[in-house]
Amino acid sequence: MRLSICILAVSTILASADKPGETQESRMQRQIRHELVMLPYYGVFDELAFKTNGRTVTLMGRVSRPSLKPDAERATKQVDGVESVVNEIEVLPTSPNDDRIRLATYRAIYGDNMLYRYGLQAVPPIHIIVKNGNINLVGVVANESDKNVAGLRANGVSGAFAVTNNLQVENKNGEK
Repeated sequence: MRLSICILAVSTILASADKPGETQESRMQRQIRHELVMLPYYGVFDELAFKTNGRTVTLMGRVSRPSLKPDAERATKQVDGVESVVNEIEVLPTSPNDDRIRLATYRAIYGDNMLYRYGLQAVPPIHIIVKNGNINLVGVVANESDKNVAGLRANGVSGAFAVTNNLQVENKNGEK
């Protein structure tokens, strides 16, 4: 028991340690990204992004749960080095029709044989943002074919007015 606690403590210290050559700003950005992804109610129907300007962080994106907006701000303020947070996150309007479209789009995309592997990740990389019947796909996929299939599946969802496919494709080095 003592050995496992010691190993956990050491691994936690190593995970929080600075990476060689990492600047204070890049360390702060890495910690902010981690905090946002770890929010309990952050999921496939939300989009969170941020930008930094010195020690000021601007939060952006769209969320389907109203509580996620203040949670994201609170988590960001706790990151070492952050002095102020500007919260520009949009809370999507509550709509039973949008909820139905979200679920139908989720099933269409993550139920597809080519795309199901993306749904196996803790936070699936294809985010489905629905506002007033309009679907916007955001996130990162491995290749152009996956991007096109996701767009086709979303276009097949009944009741959706329009689909915008803003998925980005990773390059061969695993970067977007």
